Amino acid sequence: MQMRHSTLPIAALLGAALSFLPGCESTKSSSPSPSDTQAQEPASMQAADAWKRARVGDRVTYSFSATQGPDPRGGGTARTLGGQLTLEVVSVQQPWVWVRLAFTDEAGKPLAHPRLSQDLILPVRADTTRPLDVPHAGEATAEKPSTAGRTWEAMRYVSDQRPVDGPLRTRVYANEPGPLYLTQGLLEASTETAGFHIPGGFKLTLREFREGSAGANAPVPALERPLGPGAYYDRRVDVGPSPGVQRVCFAAERGYLLRTEGPIDTNAAPCSDFSQAEPERLEELLMSLPWEVLSSGDWPPAAAASGTRGTFTAEGRNVPALTEQRTENVEGTQRVFSETYAAEPWAPALAGLPYEARFQPLSSVTERVVTGGKREPEGGTRLVRWGSWLGGQK
Repeated sequence: MQMRHSTLPIAALLGAALSFLPGCESTKSSSPSPSDTQAQEPASMQAADAWKRARVGDRVTYSFSATQGPDPRGGGTARTLGGQLTLEVVSVQQPWVWVRLAFTDEAGKPLAHPRLSQDLILPVRADTTRPLDVPHAGEATAEKPSTAGRTWEAMRYVSDQRPVDGPLRTRVYANEPGPLYLTQGLLEASTETAGFHIPGGFKLTLREFREGSAGANAPVPALERPLGPGAYYDRRVDVGPSPGVQRVCFAAERGYLLRTEGPIDTNAAPCSDFSQAEPERLEELLMSLPWEVLSSGDWPPAAAASGTRGTFTAEGRNVPALTEQRTENVEGTQRVFSETYAAEPWAPALAGLPYEARFQPLSSVTERVVTGGKREPEGGTRLVRWGSWLGGQK
């Protein structure tokens, strides 16, 4: 995908204190050997091959914590969020591996915030339609961390952008991902914001892993709450000289997410071409989601919560909605801005809608007020359809 959320790129989302959770000790090497520094490519290849051997019940669980604020310029209070992130294989129908994602509290109960309160389904291709790789950033150091009851041969990657007001970013990956193929061997991670950004951060560490049983079978789950891959959504964009409908498609291959956006090609099957999509690591996207919760605040947005209740309709689906409306004087011209949000982002009427679209306006309209108080539309966007493109895919 990239599952760059259309509003916030991943690089800008993550922040975290450079510290790791208790119980994760490591022995560092002062400098990596030539074989260590070359471990990145083989590890990536091993993780990719492991998808072909995926079994129902394969699971990894991480502990995570995120903090944000307060703003150093004054105002606001610090916000925190913590719990567990679990990825589990729930069905295997080669070449597809179906993974369930869940954010929970330390007791394993769903988190309260709507953005992370529901499990998500992610179908991943065990093969690839083209070579995919996202190199690790930063200086590499070999080490042997002990976590989840096991000592790992690993590489620590540290990227320090603080001198230019960027983040301090650390990732530790096992040289041989083995049972951690779902996250390409990730053992721990942290990012810490710096410079002029709101202080805060994110940290994550492996808690446990489990391998499934050979021969275990389970039916393919319904794609009712997709993270994105396997699904799409269409949005009508009435802006500029060429209004039209834009389609956003999502796919996943061997732990990499792909996202495309563009005009609908009526001569091709939906979402049949990801050749130009920039790959993004699944684990990087997942680490961004708690940070988004802290950045976005409550749901629905405060202005919409006090707005007008109504129904948003798209292709016969009736979605309970909230509409906020505000008027502004822009260079002497009065304009009315209206935005409609899902009152309940997990409402049954939104079944099949990719995650990112659930937390964006369902519609956004700008109108100009002319003589006599009449309003004339100037443009806007509107969600018009969504669904799964997986049917018939081989």
